[in-house]
Amino acid sequence: MSTIAAISTAPGIGGIGIIRLSGEDTFKIIEKIFIPKNKNKEIKGYTFKYGHIINPKTNEILDEVLVSYFKKPYSYTTENMCEINSHGGNIVMEDILEVCLENGAELAEPGEFTKRAFLNGRIDLSQAESIIDIINSKTKKESKASLKQLEGFLSKRISNIRKKIMDIMVDIEADIDYPEYDIEEVTEKKAEDMLKDVKKDLIDLKNTFDNGKIIKDGIKIAIVGKPNAGKSSLLNALLREDRAIVSKYKGTTRDSIEELMNIDGIPIKIIDTAGIREADDEVEKIGIQRAKEIANDADLLIAIFDISDKIDNEDLEIIDLIKDKKAIIVLNKIDLVKENINIDERLLNLNKDIIKISALNKDGIDQINKTISKIFKINEINVDNEIIVTNTRHKNLINKAINSTENAQRSLKNKMPMDIVAIDIKDILESLGEITGEDVSENIINEIFSKFCLGK
Repeated sequence: MSTIAAISTAPGIGGIGIIRLSGEDTFKIIEKIFIPKNKNKEIKGYTFKYGHIINPKTNEILDEVLVSYFKKPYSYTTENMCEINSHGGNIVMEDILEVCLENGAELAEPGEFTKRAFLNGRIDLSQAESIIDIINSKTKKESKASLKQLEGFLSKRISNIRKKIMDIMVDIEADIDYPEYDIEEVTEKKAEDMLKDVKKDLIDLKNTFDNGKIIKDGIKIAIVGKPNAGKSSLLNALLREDRAIVSKYKGTTRDSIEELMNIDGIPIKIIDTAGIREADDEVEKIGIQRAKEIANDADLLIAIFDISDKIDNEDLEIIDLIKDKKAIIVLNKIDLVKENINIDERLLNLNKDIIKISALNKDGIDQINKTISKIFKINEINVDNEIIVTNTRHKNLINKAINSTENAQRSLKNKMPMDIVAIDIKDILESLGEITGEDVSENIINEIFSKFCLGK
């Protein structure tokens, strides 16, 4: 393979920039463009050398740098690698990259360093995917879950399942190739036990995805209510900042406002929507339609009602919107109610959590956070002691493997020949192999690594 180079640090001005090279000619290229202060030319892995990067054509000094050396196979890619630690300006990093390219390197594609680590066998495909998840992590829980995958916990689990299948496949192949030995009955019993065991393992993995999706994608929550119920005030209270305009006039919020918050390590996308009512204004109508679409797509609705006023037709529309959805009912403006708060029967009959608040005074806001945590069982998500599937591609392949397991079980139950059963069992192996990269097409590999940034 060619020797590749790329800037590995993010664009912008910083204290340090890193230009990374990997490939057979890495050290030859470095020798052309780097003048170390110590003239000893011996290259040792896991060492730094201090000196200057120059343009060999002009002998112009481009920067004062540290160069780190990694000798194959003990590097990120298992190839010879160098990382040039320069000053972190865009111009100086681009100049250094340019002289690398002029002296024999090729510009790396997005994710090509990690792709080489996978192709050279240092990591499997699921571990490679975890690297981009670590980079994109929004919370500590997501970072921890991705790190466990990078350490190979999911790979080991998949490998153990594949081993159970491979152990039985030896017997199945023997039964198919040597039918005269009459071992079919024993083989069928072993296959039946194996499939039952494998199906349980796969379902256990699949069931972790609900938590994995929450960890990775977060929870999408929409605040809905009629105009002036206090939606924008509630958004501001939840965020603890004045993000949305609050006004006594109806219809102030005509478009959705999205912000991120964090509850117990889980990212929450909170969306303030336009007040839902019958409107004449065309712009407000668009906002109301968008509010309904957001409500239909949300994981949870916070339906807010003005407790200082009676339920009216606009509130009834909100009640109808949330009746069949996961929702919290929030009764706002308790600061305006002097007497005991009577909750309308139509709200009680929805059988939803009901919280009384004053968005203005920030009363009851913590109870909303606690209720969200309770509904999604956030406190029960333990990334320290569990393998959690966070990747949709992995989940789909696990589902595919479960379907193949069930097909094989049906074939056994219907007394189909073992060569027919073997087809479904091989499909299980193929699906699991796609997760780790043992049995995956080049197109899928290219698609996965195209999502990486340059220099990784």
